[in-house]
Amino acid sequence: MKTLEGVRVYPLGREKEATAMTYPDASGVPANLLPRKDASTFEQLKQLVDTEPASLADPDWIGLLAAIGIEKGKPFKPDEKTRRILDAAAASAYQMSRVLGTKSEINGVDFKVYPDRQWINPMASGSPYDMAWHRPIDDSLALDARVNFFTNYYSWSPGMVSQIPGKGANYMVANFDAEGVPLSGSKNYELHLPPNIPAANFWSVTLYEAENSSGLENGQPFPSLGSRDKPEANADGSIDLYFGAKAPTGKEKNWLATVPGRGFFAIIRLYSPAEASFDGSWKPSDFEEVK
Repeated sequence: MKTLEGVRVYPLGREKEATAMTYPDASGVPANLLPRKDASTFEQLKQLVDTEPASLADPDWIGLLAAIGIEKGKPFKPDEKTRRILDAAAASAYQMSRVLGTKSEINGVDFKVYPDRQWINPMASGSPYDMAWHRPIDDSLALDARVNFFTNYYSWSPGMVSQIPGKGANYMVANFDAEGVPLSGSKNYELHLPPNIPAANFWSVTLYEAENSSGLENGQPFPSLGSRDKPEANADGSIDLYFGAKAPTGKEKNWLATVPGRGFFAIIRLYSPAEASFDGSWKPSDFEEVK
């Protein structure tokens, strides 16, 4: 592993107590960052409880963990029977989260970006919740909506819910094709992006594994295509993108590979979005199957 060594940090007023720091180069180094879906989930929770302050969660959540033996500073050693139960619980919870992650409406909140398209966004018209996922009507926890979000995203920020043109980013997610069928790596699709894509900074379309929300391992350097890749535009400035196991002849520059037998979903990202990305006047097509 390559390292950058000898970098010295001088805290204010303590210049003589220099500390050497090492920065590892993680580029190209395999790392499993996928969510746990077995009893090791609870071992990870135990580690969090042991290493984080009491503010990690409110008393109710801490109490739920204590009920199954996860307490700060105490050993967590479930017996064989309990471990089997925890394995099954984690697997079921993971599968439930994957289902919730594709929903276009939860608890009466519609996530659709356009009424006649499959694109969804939990912040499509600004989040109805605060940053702690409390419902404004009674301050209760919007649990299913929170699960829906964190199934596909690892964090969120004010920039993701901004409805101010030119600020933050605007996302839209496609789990299904124009007919409402889950996207499949065994099929071929076309996506039409109208001219004047409303992103002052840049835009991209990125593919993810339907099973776990990781970047789709499709054999290309990155499972993403966008303005910085300079795809070929049509005469009117619109752009057609293609998805499938093989690139259509002559369309290689506008193609992202998919993997037969594996489901995927796609996210359009618009950075420094323009007004047209909020008012619906710019509208991409759905994923249209090409037979």
